[in-house]
Amino acid sequence: MSRHRYQRILLKLSGEALMGDGQYGVDRGVIERIAREIKEVTDTGVQVAVVIGGGNIFRGMAKAADGMDRATADYMGMLATVMNSLALQDAVESLGLPTRVQSALHISEVAEPYIRRRAIRHLEKGRLVIFGGGTGNPFFTTDTAASLRAMEIGADIVLKGTKVDGVYTEDPVSNPQAMRYNRLSYNEVLERNLQVMDATAITLCRDNDMPITVFSINKPGALLRVVSGEDEGTLVHGETTSC
Repeated sequence: MSRHRYQRILLKLSGEALMGDGQYGVDRGVIERIAREIKEVTDTGVQVAVVIGGGNIFRGMAKAADGMDRATADYMGMLATVMNSLALQDAVESLGLPTRVQSALHISEVAEPYIRRRAIRHLEKGRLVIFGGGTGNPFFTTDTAASLRAMEIGADIVLKGTKVDGVYTEDPVSNPQAMRYNRLSYNEVLERNLQVMDATAITLCRDNDMPITVFSINKPGALLRVVSGEDEGTLVHGETTSC
């Protein structure tokens, strides 16, 4: 049994978080560091599932997708998430942590099909589960996929790992005076149009009382601190609070 605040988490990683300083693709050093942080958390007994975006790969195909049918482009993006899932699986398993990739798109040669009960059983056995292929449907983001999977597997929280250590009043890169919110309500995120997750994902979490923490995946040890309940990043939940 984990000694931490959360027993089962859904970690949402953007594809861009895997790029490092590159323009697109996967930085092996970055993905190995993230793999170590995930294993550090699972070693404490916390059950971890992951959803990864595909922007780092799809960005390299942006010109080809320009003017493309939206559904076709979305399916290409889903395939990119499966590629990222396999890359993370390889990095994590090299550390000795058993990992299963489940895809909403049927690609049986490289991934299991998404089956909710099987995913939960993998988690109970201490395996990392990576959900690829988004929701399996076009017009839905991987943020929405993360919220949906979190609800389906009975996660305690959605943790969104980004390049920024929380949600700010303004872009902290362009305005160093911007203030970080410690806590926000779902409605505050929607009303202020804060770029936490897309509106569908936020609404889904709100309607099912699923908390979200936005934190920097680039800060060493941040994932473990969030799971431990320390003051890290920005918590989005039902209460109306600011800063």
